[in-house]
Amino acid sequence: MPNPTNNEMILQELKDSQFQKVKVGIVDMDGVLRGKYMHKDKFLSAVDGGFGFCDVVFGWDIGDVCYDNVKITGWHSGYPDAPARVDLNTYRQIPWEDGQPFFLADFSDDTGTRTPVCPRQLLRQVIKKAEGMGFIPKFGPEFEWFNFKETPETLAEKGFQNLTPLTPGMFGYSVLRAGLNRDYFAALMDDMLDFGVPLEGLHTETGPGVYEAAIAVTDALSAADRSVLFKTSAKEIAYEFGVVPTFMAKINMALPGCSGHLHQSLWDSADSENLFYDPDDVHKMSTTFRSYLAGQLKLLPELLPFYAPTINSYKRLVEGHWAPTKVTWGVDNRTVAFRVIPGSSKSTRVEMRVTGSDINPYLAMAAALASGLYGIENGLSLDMPQTQGNGYQATDAEILPGTLSAATERLAQSELAHELLGHDFVSHFVQTRRWESRQSHETVTDWELKRYFELV
Repeated sequence: MPNPTNNEMILQELKDSQFQKVKVGIVDMDGVLRGKYMHKDKFLSAVDGGFGFCDVVFGWDIGDVCYDNVKITGWHSGYPDAPARVDLNTYRQIPWEDGQPFFLADFSDDTGTRTPVCPRQLLRQVIKKAEGMGFIPKFGPEFEWFNFKETPETLAEKGFQNLTPLTPGMFGYSVLRAGLNRDYFAALMDDMLDFGVPLEGLHTETGPGVYEAAIAVTDALSAADRSVLFKTSAKEIAYEFGVVPTFMAKINMALPGCSGHLHQSLWDSADSENLFYDPDDVHKMSTTFRSYLAGQLKLLPELLPFYAPTINSYKRLVEGHWAPTKVTWGVDNRTVAFRVIPGSSKSTRVEMRVTGSDINPYLAMAAALASGLYGIENGLSLDMPQTQGNGYQATDAEILPGTLSAATERLAQSELAHELLGHDFVSHFVQTRRWESRQSHETVTDWELKRYFELV
């Protein structure tokens, strides 16, 4: 990936490019990368003044069906173009498209006024608060996903049933399985690096055709950008190998779910000191770290839809399947919601294990960071005792809401959520999650047909 040192160099490189079009992407409420190609001249003219992008991307669901209950954008507004601005810092060249120029954009006008329901802008606002407190937040995301020897056409023909996994059996950390698909495996590592999404590691996970990737730690906004681009890029790269990935949280109750763990730390304004690290503490946890974690624990049940945003998310949050079900924390414990990792001055951090691979990374990181900052700002103490051993058996820990509907109503009633993330955004997001729940309630499932069709 080219790395021009300033905006002028980026624009000059683009002007000199052989490409006559530029690919521009934005992210919708569900974390799906939407976008379009722009003629190079049109793109260059939009760099300073911005361009219009239909705000329906915040007014419809993942299936392009328009919400009927939102106020910011909807049938009542006529779905106008909203002002969008290119973020030149996101410049990339797509290696599997012969170097096609690519940028991400935000929904804001030339004065910096943001569209109140833009996920990337929400994360920007929370980061701005962190920086005002003297912190540089860093995230290291991890994603698990299933891979199938299918195409979009065969998925439809099979009705998403009886799919052929890339490899058979349960074989986590398998050298054999990685070697069996070495070209695909290598393309993921190499093309992601060239695309500016460096992977610290890639390995098979337990489950047929399951991979896990750890994206290199970086500042919060770049981490969210990389996460969205990773998920989309993995699908594009996979198509070249006759593979279709899925980042659903749970594809089968007999198999493990797909996590999207978020490793987090705060650094000083000079980006030289990990403020979570205290060499004199038994767990290497500073007072700042403890307050940050206390804030996340306090707000976890109220902000759960940002971490588990789909109906399917809650099929993963079940006992004994490597995903937490209670508000818990522990030291290097993979059965709890927040795993404290006591390491060196560079590596001490907390891992949120609630999040699945189906998250909108901007929203999940915004919620996590905002709740941690709340803990610091209010000097919260980490009074909750750590969970040792099996987190599912922590009898004194609060149980997380078990459905998207229940979690959404908890969010709707949360005064702190509205305060920390903005009333307009939270109200809009609540309505989108209510819609999502309603679509599920109005659907007759295969399970119902098999259970009741003949016998009732």
